[in-house]
Amino acid sequence: MDVNGVVAEGFEPVREAFAANFATLGDRGAAVAVYRDGHKVVDLWGGTRDVDGSAPWERDTAQIVRSATKGVAAAVLLLLWQRGELDLDAPVGAYWPEYKAAGKDRTLVWHLLAHRAGVPVLDRPLTPAQAADPVLGAAAVAAQAPVWEPGTDHGYHAQTYSWLTGELVRRVTGRSIGAWIADEIAGPVGADLWLGLPDGERPRAGRVAETEPPEPAGGLRTRPKRAVAEAYADPESLTRRAFAAITPLPDENDPGYRAAVLPASNGIATADGLARFYASLIGEVDGGVRLFTPETRERARAERSAGPDRVLVVNTRFGQGFMLHEAASPLLSPGSFGHPGRGGALGFADPESGIAFGYVTNGFRRSVTADLRAQALVRGVRGVL
Repeated sequence: MDVNGVVAEGFEPVREAFAANFATLGDRGAAVAVYRDGHKVVDLWGGTRDVDGSAPWERDTAQIVRSATKGVAAAVLLLLWQRGELDLDAPVGAYWPEYKAAGKDRTLVWHLLAHRAGVPVLDRPLTPAQAADPVLGAAAVAAQAPVWEPGTDHGYHAQTYSWLTGELVRRVTGRSIGAWIADEIAGPVGADLWLGLPDGERPRAGRVAETEPPEPAGGLRTRPKRAVAEAYADPESLTRRAFAAITPLPDENDPGYRAAVLPASNGIATADGLARFYASLIGEVDGGVRLFTPETRERARAERSAGPDRVLVVNTRFGQGFMLHEAASPLLSPGSFGHPGRGGALGFADPESGIAFGYVTNGFRRSVTADLRAQALVRGVRGVL
């Protein structure tokens, strides 16, 4: 399988890891991009545009990145704070009065970002069509009673993060979070990423599907811990209920779903778009735009949640909407911040090294916080440094 693109001198180990992902880890179509100090040093792609097709992946091919979208959504709230339009320490109800219902009046804005809001589930799940309606989604989470006292614990808000962040942005700005990203982030940065895919960009987005990894040498396969496996098997667990807040699961290749604005799950990006976005959070990109001030960057990665996650049933660490480096979700170093997408995609920034990273794929696996293919590429970057 031919690997297309270029790497800067010294970053050849990343190319080797990328090629090995196809040869030994079963990648079908993927891309990786890395920036260092605001300049691109890795830009690679290979395989097929569609997971079930034969047309080649092109330089500008984009894919759905699932929860990697959460990091982009978090940046919106942090930028509104940076501009003085949103107080992260204020009650959510100060901007969204209906949210005070069912004992949520003391929920703070940063609780939403740090997965401490206590509403990772919906007692009445939404259909994909209902989930795509921002009014219905916002009303559902506003009415939902928390399953723990907001602010006292953390658990991954896998789906409800969409309406928590999206409605808050709409209340503060009068715009959808997708429009805000297009106008204030993607456009100025020159990043190919969308929350609500425009019709004109639809031909660039490949088809995705769940895929099985190849059998490892010797036939031994890593298995999840028993507690994790049991949580995903139990329909009454917070784990299953959190991911089932949209039921049935949406068709991620459906144009209607891709046009919806769901900040938890349905952003579409190129690998370069993800990496370029993260590069803009820690410095100027190509000598131009920078999104975060140093103060905002530090707020983004200041630990707000750590330890056993009541939904994912592993230890997780969160700053303000970004996952932080942890054994279950390793990034480049302890100072890194970013977000994986369930089963594949990954984007992050590492301020100390100046690295910004983006990986997208069309073949999703069962992993939630750490995909083997993305981790192989991260190790390649780490080896260069």
